[in-house]
Amino acid sequence: MKRVAILISGGGSNMVKLAESMTGDHPARPVLVLSNDPKAGGLDKARTMGIPAQAVDHRRFEDRPGFETALKDQLIAASPDIICLAGFMRVLTPGFVKHWQGRMLNIHPSLLPKYRGLHTHKRAIESGDAEHGCTVHEVTAELDDGPVLGQARVPIMAKDTVQTLTARVLVQEHILYPTVLRRFAAGDRTPVFLS
Repeated sequence: MKRVAILISGGGSNMVKLAESMTGDHPARPVLVLSNDPKAGGLDKARTMGIPAQAVDHRRFEDRPGFETALKDQLIAASPDIICLAGFMRVLTPGFVKHWQGRMLNIHPSLLPKYRGLHTHKRAIESGDAEHGCTVHEVTAELDDGPVLGQARVPIMAKDTVQTLTARVLVQEHILYPTVLRRFAAGDRTPVFLS
């Protein structure tokens, strides 16, 4: 059984879907939810689900290495086999990523390699794209650049706003991420494409 740590910064909707999926014959179980924000709503959701939840407040550190050392200490104590970034809004340094190379996943709200970074829904609409979506990928030292493990696509409608497109993509995130995690935990890194 693989041990999974989930990193969040906010409400944790993807974390909840991942945790809910890890039951029955699933090859993994959640062992820790960790946030960079002690006020993140997802921490209480994790505790309600019976998952240990901790915060390492990035604002209490003078530099990124200090924050990442504290984050790493929490992770090492939980001994995860897999780390899932689920709305974790801190860019991780190459040194941190290297320690978990090949064992860290992220979900990003675009069809990578398009629109790395922030404001992806707005950028897709402003570019006149016909479709948008989300990607689960392995985390590497380059931002939003690791091997793609899954994508889900949604059409962009003529009357879409950032809010309506965000909501439709989030529905697909909640399907895609658990699907990819199950396969990844079982040793299958073949990309999954949902439409």
